[in-house]
Amino acid sequence: MVSSVFGSCDQSIFESMSLLAAKHKAINLGQGFPEGLEPPELIAAATDALRKGPHQYPPMMGVASLRQAVAENAQRFFGLAVDWEKEVLVTSGATEALCDAFLGLLNPCDEVIVFEPVYDSYGPIIRRAGAIPVPVRLEPPHWDLPREKLQEAIGPRTRAIVVNTPMNPIGKIFDADELRFIADCLLRHDLVAVADEVYEHLVFDGRRHLSLFGLPDVRDRVVRIGSAGKSFSVTGWKVGYIIADARLLTPIARAHQFVTFTTPPALQTAVAFGLRLPAAYFAGLKAALEERRDFLASGLEAIGFEVQRAPATYFAMASFARLETAGDDLADDLSFCRRMTAEAGVTAIPLSAFYSQGGGSQFIRFCFAKTPATLAEAVSRLKDWGALLAAPRDPRPP
Repeated sequence: MVSSVFGSCDQSIFESMSLLAAKHKAINLGQGFPEGLEPPELIAAATDALRKGPHQYPPMMGVASLRQAVAENAQRFFGLAVDWEKEVLVTSGATEALCDAFLGLLNPCDEVIVFEPVYDSYGPIIRRAGAIPVPVRLEPPHWDLPREKLQEAIGPRTRAIVVNTPMNPIGKIFDADELRFIADCLLRHDLVAVADEVYEHLVFDGRRHLSLFGLPDVRDRVVRIGSAGKSFSVTGWKVGYIIADARLLTPIARAHQFVTFTTPPALQTAVAFGLRLPAAYFAGLKAALEERRDFLASGLEAIGFEVQRAPATYFAMASFARLETAGDDLADDLSFCRRMTAEAGVTAIPLSAFYSQGGGSQFIRFCFAKTPATLAEAVSRLKDWGALLAAPRDPRPP
């Protein structure tokens, strides 16, 4: 016998497309791991901490210096007052933080609202916790909060709403009015919110990241999740953190102690150093990513893609609906991504992977958190491939 949840899961689209990219020696703009953006001083801090130790179990809640730094960073950049001793937990990545939150707060047959397109880990973890994900779709091109649909989705068994802002895969930032509407739903129906805010420091063009946790009347109903992997471009470190009122954090911490219990202490010490870096570091990261976003978007648009310039995250959404072809059927987004990987040597992620039941069939997601050289080579390959697609085919049989 196997788990009915995980036994029925397919391989992650990120893993399958990355394996396909490796097979074809393609440039992987699918999986969201950055290149060349790691701050050297952070790596030095990790090296120093590893040499000095300690190397045994740190406190289950996380080392004090990191929990303090998480609270300080939230106050410094987002105006959030946090009690580091009672309201901060360190986890082995944001995915573990999500798992802990769902395991700690949900009971069998609870319903959890998720906004689609949705990060693919939410559904399986919610179901493994015994609860039921209830999708509510956001529609292109503006991806506005569908308020009426949200209200209709809330029922007597609804326990939580997952709010991913900035939102993977589409880069949407929930604005103040949308967050206020969600907050009113929490109050009206006695719900909690799991706020996945891992891209909090990757917001562009002078925009501001806003958090549900910053609304005083729902502060005690919000579980706020952050990620050092995203803020410092070290996704392999798997250091995440949760901010929540002690009433919510206590059962979440109990789940954490039986999932991973702790996170490597040297990495925790280094992340504490990173969260205290000057504001110039965070501004510089945004500027570098904005520049890379614009370069990739301009290149894709010149080829024939319709590109949505993401206001946040690592990702640009592009439609291939108007890509000029000479009679070829470019089919659905998954087939398109597979063909592009094999023929052009560039890999993206199909948007349909972020829906529970079909959707996004002409959109694909490109990661722009790569070196300028990598992006330039990807655009060059796609340009050559686009020319081949548009070229007339010889109708004679070979």
